[in-house]
Amino acid sequence: MSGHAVPVDFSGHMLDLDEDEDLEVFSKNTSLADGGPMPNSPSSMVNQYRLEEEEEARDFFIAVDNPESHVTAIETFITYRVVTKTTRSEFDSSEYEVRRRYQDFLWLRGRLEENHPTLIVHPLPEKFVMKGMVERFNEDFIETRRRALHRFLSKISVHPILSCSQHLKVFLTAQELLSHRKQAPGFLSRMGETVRAVANSVRGVRSRPEEFTVMHEYVDNFSNKICSVDKVTQRIIKEHREYVDELQQYSPTFSQWAGSEEELQEPLKGVASCVERCSAETEEQIQHLSEVLVPALHEYILCADTLKAVMRRRDNIQAEFEAKNEVLASRRVDQEALQEEVDGLADRVELANNALKGDWSRWQSSMRTDLKSAFLSTAEKNVEYYEKCLAVWESFLLSQRAEPSEQKEDDAS
Repeated sequence: MSGHAVPVDFSGHMLDLDEDEDLEVFSKNTSLADGGPMPNSPSSMVNQYRLEEEEEARDFFIAVDNPESHVTAIETFITYRVVTKTTRSEFDSSEYEVRRRYQDFLWLRGRLEENHPTLIVHPLPEKFVMKGMVERFNEDFIETRRRALHRFLSKISVHPILSCSQHLKVFLTAQELLSHRKQAPGFLSRMGETVRAVANSVRGVRSRPEEFTVMHEYVDNFSNKICSVDKVTQRIIKEHREYVDELQQYSPTFSQWAGSEEELQEPLKGVASCVERCSAETEEQIQHLSEVLVPALHEYILCADTLKAVMRRRDNIQAEFEAKNEVLASRRVDQEALQEEVDGLADRVELANNALKGDWSRWQSSMRTDLKSAFLSTAEKNVEYYEKCLAVWESFLLSQRAEPSEQKEDDAS
């Protein structure tokens, strides 16, 4: 399989749509590029991510970069370079470099969730099948996903438990991952766990601790609110785009009018110029919203879904414990063996509770930092946007107010 630079547009290539793990996107309206214009605000998400990496991941730094397309007779997919630098003693070397495709990231996240069902594993880009939209499979699309994958590994690298996972070590160091992926639980094993989880879910929890009920309510409210904010933000961006389209038709009208009105020529040209400049500022405002606020909101929509899944798994563990305990109380045979099983489940419930409580506070702290940074950056950009547009029109007014005195001087001469 050969690798080469990513083409601007994949519309001429053949895609294996069954491999739709490689056709994922973090946000449909996001386009981030390292070389493009970045927010100047020190509170921007980009600066916040860099600060996190510098301050928290000093002994463990992971970067995702250098995407390459791979085209074969049956599929087209992207791999990313994953570079790891570490001073941890469990690693044989201080630096590693491997290439991974999206489904490898899915494998890692699946193994982390399997081994730590009540820890909050940061979400990956959601599945978004590109059928009929192949033109979106371009550099901007790939860069958006690269940033999301980098964000995922950065979050894992600073987690006190997940960063020590053997599966993460394999992901970061093994040149070939296929043999490790084949060691995942088989279909029948996964099906059995799914059936058991469904049964526990249907049975429900009889006495969930109050603190976890509060968590459930918090996540439900958080999910509803952030989804609403995301929808409104998307509508605002859409309206801004429609406004820009109108401005782009507005300006030429004044320019053409100036050509037929000699006495109004300068004011009309001035209005056309102001409209053009405001149009450019509005486009920059749209870009900032799409690159800073939308990804942050969308990321935490996915986080809310992750939290709901974690809490369901905690409830399932407790439901299984309660069911076995009831059986133990009603049976008179094999009580010793059943007692051992109940004791083991009791330990699982306690471990699950402690793990989720610890991760809950970490997640809340991270969420508040990230969203506060995004909101501050957006507020600063809004102020800058309106100040620039105000300055444009004030400059026009000043230029027009100066004209009468200039006209009188010309008449007197």
